[in-house]
Amino acid sequence: MDKHILIFGTSTTYGAWDSQGGWVARLRKYIDKNQIESNFKNEILIYNQGISGAKTEDILKTLEPEAQARLGHNRDNEIIIILHVGINDTIYNEDLGKVEVSPDEFKNNLKLLLDKAKQYSEKIIIVGSMPVDKRVDPMPWAPGRSYRNEYVGKYNEILENVSKEEKAYFVEVFKKFIDTDYSSFLTDGVHMNDEGHKKLYEMVRDFLLEKKII
Repeated sequence: MDKHILIFGTSTTYGAWDSQGGWVARLRKYIDKNQIESNFKNEILIYNQGISGAKTEDILKTLEPEAQARLGHNRDNEIIIILHVGINDTIYNEDLGKVEVSPDEFKNNLKLLLDKAKQYSEKIIIVGSMPVDKRVDPMPWAPGRSYRNEYVGKYNEILENVSKEEKAYFVEVFKKFIDTDYSSFLTDGVHMNDEGHKKLYEMVRDFLLEKKII
């Protein structure tokens, strides 16, 4: 039985801006190396479904068809789903005078995502977001829109609480970095640099190993 790991998320999931391809690419390299060295004893394939700018409502449209495509003709492949979501839902819009996705809407979308994911996987992991810094308040590339830690932290708590309620795994990121010099891991205030991606890769890799998921 093959394992297919589907990782849904945003531009950070995609790998911006890491010269090594991002934390998901680093995880794939680690797994590929182990498979080659074990003479392919266990086959694990990773699919990066990171989409720049994606919010939870966008990922709701892609999760099911992507998971369906990985089941295989005999429907005997094991599907593992990782959700690295939430950062774009926290965007504060000056014109609206509020975040673009309300906490209630975010929580509802997250539960819908988990409902869909449970149809395909018994192993669902939610990965939290890194803190942001003042360089994206407002975003230079989107005047009038901002990332702010007051919202990133609040939505991180929603991720954690819904994970517990729905019995999904949760990888805490925000709380582990908020009291550190986390800006040194960011290229532009929100996207991670090489070192940031390396740190996140190591956190996710160690979690997956600890829980015997890989």
